[in-house]
Amino acid sequence: MELQINKNNPTIMHIDLNSCFATVEQQANMHLRGKPVVVAAYATPSGCVVSPSIEAKQYGIRVGMTVRDARLLCKNVMVRTPDPPLVRDVHIKFKKIFKDYSPNVYPRSIDEAVIDFTGMESYLNRSLVEIGKEIKQRLRSEIGEWISCSLGIGSNRFLAKTAASLKKPDGLEIITDKNLRDVYKRLTLIDLCGINKRFEARLNANGIFTPLEFLDAPLSLLKNQVFQSIVGYYWYLRLRGWEIDDVIFARKSFGQDYALGKATKDPHELAQIMMKLCEKMGRRLRKAGKAALGIHVACLYYDGTFWHRGRKFQTEMLTVFELYRKALYVFNQQPEKKVIVKISISCYDLIPSKKSQASLFDFPEVKERKVSTALDAINDKYGEYVITPGLMLGMKDLVIDRIAFGGVKELENLYEN
Repeated sequence: MELQINKNNPTIMHIDLNSCFATVEQQANMHLRGKPVVVAAYATPSGCVVSPSIEAKQYGIRVGMTVRDARLLCKNVMVRTPDPPLVRDVHIKFKKIFKDYSPNVYPRSIDEAVIDFTGMESYLNRSLVEIGKEIKQRLRSEIGEWISCSLGIGSNRFLAKTAASLKKPDGLEIITDKNLRDVYKRLTLIDLCGINKRFEARLNANGIFTPLEFLDAPLSLLKNQVFQSIVGYYWYLRLRGWEIDDVIFARKSFGQDYALGKATKDPHELAQIMMKLCEKMGRRLRKAGKAALGIHVACLYYDGTFWHRGRKFQTEMLTVFELYRKALYVFNQQPEKKVIVKISISCYDLIPSKKSQASLFDFPEVKERKVSTALDAINDKYGEYVITPGLMLGMKDLVIDRIAFGGVKELENLYEN
């Protein structure tokens, strides 16, 4: 039996800050406002653009371009490197604003969030469109006049995100059962969040070339031929406005990676980098009250080749030194020591950490963990890396603070839930 389009009143709101990193820079620095600005991983010609301002986009500058290519499109483009504390501050402030409207706020990335109003209909004395307009005004008045967002409303997360993408920048759109088909008529398959080139090719191979044809495709075709899995059923529901994306998965690992500004194979420099990655990773691991049994190390080499290896251990890892020793052990299993351009370390197979009790007969590892706990408390109070391992001396500008685009797990302990 064919499933009908969801006709319930939309209760999901998706907010996406416009050109987040670049706009935040413009908000903080008035001389950058109204000018083409890009925030790049590095300010060097080969640095990757991670956020072009609205003005820069008008010149055709896009995420993923090099600074060199951006300057070819606009010779006067102003280049800045990321300022993570500034962006985190904006993220925390916008989440607090959203919490004034619903307790159900779910950050999707550093510059995106979902507000779920499901079950609150009887308490709302105005429409979500009115609430959306107020939120947009509050972002400008309480965070900064240069801060704008695109806001979408729909009956599920997918349609709310789709609505937010319809009119950028600074748009406010709503998708209901009444205009759903008209919206799909204006889009391409790649415009749909979650459809990449590979999925597009699968759909095309089965005679589906537009979102409207995707919507009208029978369940059996999507499940048995196009996706050949339950994924086809999920898309059948998602396209019709039924919620299937409100699952919050438990964390399975903690990780840090670093793209080297200057490629190297120097073992001392790489050891320093690994120590700092383990320090950052370990702080997050301990704040979550977890320990790890597995370590994974990955290296991208200058020649374009890639190596990685994971290893599980019998003893749990919690402190920076425990993580570092095991990571170095795995790292030294490389078949060939080559010039490295990027290194990643993650810990997995997480278990609850054991709180150690005071004792006159502590084993060395127990004493080490108590010292680690004390150092965390000092760094929490006075700032990151006030006290650090000796190997990290002189590393202030090495392993620069970055923000992950794909999620906000790193922010879990910075704001009240």
